[in-house]
Amino acid sequence: MLTLEKFEEASEIVKQVTNQTKLIYSDYLSEASGGKVYLKPENMQHTGAYKLRGAYYKISTLSEEARQKGLITASAGNHAQGVAYAAKKYGCKATIVMPTVTPLIKVNRTKSYGAEVILYGDVYDDACAYALELAEKHGYTFVHPFDDLDVATGQGTIAMEIVQELPTVDYILVPIGGGGLISGVATLAKMLNPKIKVIGVEPAEAASMTAALQAGEVVELESANTIADGTAVKAVGVQNLPYVQENVDDILLVEDDELIGAFLDMVENHKMIVENSGLLSVAALKQLECKGKKVVCILSGGNMDVITMSSIVQHGLIQRDRIFSVSVLLPDKPGELVSVAATIADEQGNVIKLEHNQFVSTNRNAAVELRITMEAFGTEHKHKILNALEKKGFRPKLISAKLY
Repeated sequence: MLTLEKFEEASEIVKQVTNQTKLIYSDYLSEASGGKVYLKPENMQHTGAYKLRGAYYKISTLSEEARQKGLITASAGNHAQGVAYAAKKYGCKATIVMPTVTPLIKVNRTKSYGAEVILYGDVYDDACAYALELAEKHGYTFVHPFDDLDVATGQGTIAMEIVQELPTVDYILVPIGGGGLISGVATLAKMLNPKIKVIGVEPAEAASMTAALQAGEVVELESANTIADGTAVKAVGVQNLPYVQENVDDILLVEDDELIGAFLDMVENHKMIVENSGLLSVAALKQLECKGKKVVCILSGGNMDVITMSSIVQHGLIQRDRIFSVSVLLPDKPGELVSVAATIADEQGNVIKLEHNQFVSTNRNAAVELRITMEAFGTEHKHKILNALEKKGFRPKLISAKLY
């Protein structure tokens, strides 16, 4: 059972391993939403995510005998690092089963804390089934990433810190995967101040908590395909669901494309790297009517590998019309390319890639194709460039932009 006494105990215990993640006021998000938006940067923890809280508190409640049997868990990455780090602190062995699609940074970081890593299955649920099998076979103590009330208690300590720092908070936005974070945060927030509204946020393509609430019981999704890998969970925790039913005011769904935009916003306006799951709370602000209200967005983690980061940035720039490509047909004669380039330059466009195809027509004198990828300041600037090219008679045709 989640109790105030245990939350208070956990709050003191997790201080042994957590960084202070003071709230950060966001001018940018406040202006965009009309509210007063604060960020709770759990991406700045030792292990790059809030999961250390639940893992460490859970392990602190185990007997020495249970710890020395060796710990095992399944995780998409952040709980893995939390358990590995906590196990190292307690001097016990940890085995972590992770989905095969887990970002390399999470795998390597988990290994760096001394844990044995086994890659298995496509999603968390596959890895979890295998971890339970290994626990049964070898006698390991299983530390569930979310369907455990001690773990949820540890995660809920975030709410204690939020309310202590911002007693008049109106909304807390919380990412949802398996439900451990939101069950802990929502329950403690309501204990401290029943007027606080707790809003959960799920990826639209992995909305397992929404499905459970609609059904009145835990159900398993057929798939959980989302770029928010840390929250790609097919079925939420059985123990978490009653606390969510009782204490969570609403759940919002976010599409993957919205997470891409939120990533750019966070990098450009706050100079912070936040993983896609951690951005659910920020992306959901557009759906929340919070004018004049104090809102805290929990940034649950920041463990993102460089390749994923690069892909997100590229897609984000294209999505916001800051990079786009056009195709123009030109007669194959000297000076035509210079004329196109000069028109773009006059409008302050920046050409970053050119492709010249002489084989688009059997009559090269009539037409060769020039594909131009360029940088703009946004949608309005893009249309100014296109209009300028049109006026010069180049008849630009928008094509799919690629940077490789």
